[in-house]
Amino acid sequence: MVLDGNDPQAIAAAARAVRSGALLGLPTETVYGLAADASSDAAVAQIFAAKGRPSDHPLIVHVANAQGIAHFAREVPTFAQKLVDAFWPGPLTVILPRLPGVATAATGGQDSVGLRCPAHPVAHALLAACAAPGDGAEAGGPPVWGVAAPSANRFGRVSPTTAQHVQDELGPDLLVLDGGPCQVGIESTIVDCTRGVPVLLRPGAITREQIARACGMAPLSKDELPDHTPRASGTLESHYAPTAKVRLMDAKALQTGLDLLGAEAAHIAVYARAALRTKSSKLVMRRMPDDAVATAQQLFAVLRGFDDDGVKLIWIETPPATPEWEGVRDRLQRAAAGG
Repeated sequence: MVLDGNDPQAIAAAARAVRSGALLGLPTETVYGLAADASSDAAVAQIFAAKGRPSDHPLIVHVANAQGIAHFAREVPTFAQKLVDAFWPGPLTVILPRLPGVATAATGGQDSVGLRCPAHPVAHALLAACAAPGDGAEAGGPPVWGVAAPSANRFGRVSPTTAQHVQDELGPDLLVLDGGPCQVGIESTIVDCTRGVPVLLRPGAITREQIARACGMAPLSKDELPDHTPRASGTLESHYAPTAKVRLMDAKALQTGLDLLGAEAAHIAVYARAALRTKSSKLVMRRMPDDAVATAQQLFAVLRGFDDDGVKLIWIETPPATPEWEGVRDRLQRAAAGG
């Protein structure tokens, strides 16, 4: 069932559902999440079951504001606090040392916890309603200081960026707050702050350069500190994959492939910035924006659309190897890894 995220009564109903242990499709500025009370192992178990996700894969915990950190983390390094101050609310997840005994299931049993404060007004309203004090039965349960909310899709598949995507993926019975299309379109940047220096585990809309400017330390890549790096959401080699097989190619290789296939080319979708020629009327062609932000915003919807068109192969022009494209490149490389 889909509720209007701009309706205060819908927010109140959704908060009651979360407090009672139910699952909720939640819009954020990045992608839609599948939310449940992070402090309830039973509620979190429903997330893993619905997604088909291994229970040792940690989930990101979403909080209403920076004060929510104290409910889950036992320490906030100075550079991590600078990142929070600079980018919250927003598409940044910080991994911090976890308080003992909290969010055990949501963190996959690790001694660290990934925390994010989303910027989407519907997500913020829901989190504030969940954390508001109430009197048990009337409020639908005790306060919920944070919700675990991985992307609302089957494990390893393309993340949803509209409420309809969530319904298509997880069925009409799931309660979903509709907050419109996601503005960022790819998942949050994840920075591990448990190692004494920032370590970029997953690129996103917030770039390495922005991280360095905000905290005064250039982030390391996770392969520079391979030992004991916390597991994190969306970092598997193969992830974000549509049903069709994805191949990344440069513009020259794309044009060569189209020329070789000629007029008989079919069941193929092409997503590219370059102006390509084809003799086939059976191809599905979509132009990739020249701007990384615009591409990120539409990327997952485009991949889902190609699946809806029934194509078997998706040929994508490899994005530029520049900092602003790192998040898009990461998602496309993982989408192609299972092909």
